[in-house]
Amino acid sequence: METRFLAADRPGDIEAAAKLLRANQVVALPTETVYGLAANALSEGAVAEIYRAKQRPADNPLIVHVTGTAQAFKLTEHIPTAVVEMATSLMAAFWPGPLTIILPKCAQVPDIVTAGRPDVGLRCPAHPAFQAVLEACGFPLAAPSANPAGRPSPTTARQVFAELHGRIPAVLDGGPATVGLESTVLSLSAENGQPLLLRPGGVTLEALEALIGPVVVDQAVHAPLVSGQAPSAPGMKYRHYAPVTPLEIFPGSPTEALEYLAKHSAERIGILGFAEHCETFKGFPFVAYGSRFDGAAQAHSLFGALRQVDELQADRVLAFPPPAQDGMFAAVQNRLRKAAGFKEVSGY
Repeated sequence: METRFLAADRPGDIEAAAKLLRANQVVALPTETVYGLAANALSEGAVAEIYRAKQRPADNPLIVHVTGTAQAFKLTEHIPTAVVEMATSLMAAFWPGPLTIILPKCAQVPDIVTAGRPDVGLRCPAHPAFQAVLEACGFPLAAPSANPAGRPSPTTARQVFAELHGRIPAVLDGGPATVGLESTVLSLSAENGQPLLLRPGGVTLEALEALIGPVVVDQAVHAPLVSGQAPSAPGMKYRHYAPVTPLEIFPGSPTEALEYLAKHSAERIGILGFAEHCETFKGFPFVAYGSRFDGAAQAHSLFGALRQVDELQADRVLAFPPPAQDGMFAAVQNRLRKAAGFKEVSGY
């Protein structure tokens, strides 16, 4: 299969992408979070092509992207009035933007989209090219990140093309993603009506609670799912965002890391750290993912840095986590620990 490289600002290319999607094919599209691999969310056959191209496990649900509130509610049913009001408030405050809201789905949404779950994740993306394609198609688009399953999510069209060339018909280039991490996922489908944060992202926990009150954070944000537990949202069950090189979280200080490196000098060990660490680890394989105290910069740079990790040609890499677990730091912590498979260096 030849993969076409389309450009969002080139006349006719938005329509070319929409034409492929109307033919039940898949197209990689830009969003403000990461690039997504899109297909007609109402077509079981089209959605199956997403799973094929990504080699994605069938029990990992997809997010459905919509033009706005009206299209979102057409895909839901049997929602309590209080939940409708809460969802409407969230959509008004954060859409278009990096927030996915999980609500009970209607029968029109195929089970393949939700991995058999009775609810569906809905998001209105802020990227104008994705919105233009949605308008041209006239139907919602299911779209996980446009990368082979388990790899770091792509933030540029060239990254998508490098990994999925020959597997998909087209990539639409809309420039680099601005947020850099996938959307926040908030479930409103619990029987007790309690909002549940399943994945931190560009809309922070603090921003959500300021609008709707207390939000419970799912244990899978900080730790692996227990054996046999089904994922409620993308990124909860499987190792995600991972480089090929083994990655471990190093919770200690830079000084302790240098001592650790000296003890393990027989290995080629790399460092994934902050811009402030460049001089400290001069002479060692090193990649920075933003400033230590800038969560937004870390989010923007993390996936690109995880891709660079494999260029270090190290035996393994130690990753410094963000210094806090609130705001955008929470999203970075989540992705970094998932990339490491929750492995952490101890006894250093």
